[in-house]
Amino acid sequence: MSVLLAGFKPSAADIIVFATVHVFMCHLSDSELQKYPNILRWMDYIQNVVDFGTMLQKINLTKSIFNPPAPAPSHPKKADKGDGEPNSKKAVAGQKVADKSDGAADSKKAAGENKIPGDKANPTSAKNNKPSGDKKKVQEKTAGKATEAAADKAPQKSAEKDSECSVSILNIQVGVIRKAWKHPSADSLLVEEIDLGDGNVRQVVSGLAKFFSPDELVNRHVVLITNVKPGKLRDVMSAGLVLCASNKDHTVVEPLIPPEGAKLGERISFAGFDGKPEDVLNPKKKQLDKITPHLRTDENGIATFRGVPFTTSAGPCRSSVPNADVKNVNRVVSS
Repeated sequence: MSVLLAGFKPSAADIIVFATVHVFMCHLSDSELQKYPNILRWMDYIQNVVDFGTMLQKINLTKSIFNPPAPAPSHPKKADKGDGEPNSKKAVAGQKVADKSDGAADSKKAAGENKIPGDKANPTSAKNNKPSGDKKKVQEKTAGKATEAAADKAPQKSAEKDSECSVSILNIQVGVIRKAWKHPSADSLLVEEIDLGDGNVRQVVSGLAKFFSPDELVNRHVVLITNVKPGKLRDVMSAGLVLCASNKDHTVVEPLIPPEGAKLGERISFAGFDGKPEDVLNPKKKQLDKITPHLRTDENGIATFRGVPFTTSAGPCRSSVPNADVKNVNRVVSS
């Protein structure tokens, strides 16, 4: 079984196609599934190699049991001849190794007996060698400690840098806009009341006024970052960032669309990025500036981070704008 881009290691393309096809295949009956044997074998390979956790329901595949044929009877005469020769060769080789080892041991023993400790013939050489050997040991020990310290610090810095650039530090959730109205002091801004389920309602200011009227946004499901530090935009409090897809010249801007059936408040996940989100992002670290350049929609409009889809329990999030940047809508408007 090979993957889409050849070889045996699944790529981002396999994960994207799997998530898309899974929505269709999981609704088929067992008899209907048998009509697609090649797709089933490929999907079974992907779901057993990639850990999707509880995000996608596993598709059960009925596999035929392979009974290997019985081995052919061996020929005793040939077997005896073959067994005898290797044993005799091993015995001869073993004897040679033993003789060689004994000879080496005797040589070392003889050399040890001939060596006179504290040779008086050259007392100056013995005295000079001892200090230089101690000094060398001290230098090697010091150099070793410095190398170990540098090696310990390097992975720590690398791990800290990777964690700051990982999408897992973001808390991206599914919400629905219940109310929307114009910002009282900014024509390019709208104010939305977004429901995250379980009574969690947030007020968010976003730069969607040029692209949508307030009525067009009401009851629209969106994807937003909820662990940003709350702050005021033109004197109106905002506690979240709506993520939107934008074409190159920013003439088309559209909020990402969660799949039908995604639960309110559900956290968006990314295969292979399982870290815990931070409680509140630190604005001084500019973490969003490091992550958002890697957020894009692919050629099919599926939202991704480094090619890995924005995934919910009902499938991936998408947009009608393919090959687009995914950004905080306020920054799209200001750029």
